[in-house]
Amino acid sequence: MDETEFWEIVDSTRTAAGGDPEDQAELLVERLVRLDPDAVLDFARHFEARFNRAYRWDLWGAAVVLTGGTGEGAFDFFRCWLIGQGREVFEGALHEPDGLAGLLDDFDEEIDGDGEELGYAADEAYEQLTGVVAPDLGLPPQPAEPQGDPVGFDDDALAKRFPELWARFGPG
Repeated sequence: MDETEFWEIVDSTRTAAGGDPEDQAELLVERLVRLDPDAVLDFARHFEARFNRAYRWDLWGAAVVLTGGTGEGAFDFFRCWLIGQGREVFEGALHEPDGLAGLLDDFDEEIDGDGEELGYAADEAYEQLTGVVAPDLGLPPQPAEPQGDPVGFDDDALAKRFPELWARFGPG
């Protein structure tokens, strides 16, 4: 599976789910079980590589503005959700996290920002296909610390670092 096919699967499931990440995860599993196990592992590698690429302080700060969550778990789920938004949003966020203000049509705190189930979709599909847990993907582990310069998570620091995102989605 190449990168284009990976993103096509992500985009088609997001569109079919109407943007709901839980529905998207279910549709993703349904789509992946139609592939062979090796292709599912390829999808998982693409997903995990992007998940690790997004382990950055600036994205964490943007996630705090959008979700209000500062914990590692909340940021993990945000990164899964960000991948689920598709190539344009994902790559745009990596290029400039404050640009999410213009990339996102809306942000509903009830459903957006938490793509936990998306992170498990390939594993679930692989297990359904083979009856066994997916093997190690052979990718380098996530760095011990997020990449880049740390971002303060207090309101003043976030408003200064992410002015567009703060103006559109910040508290108050």
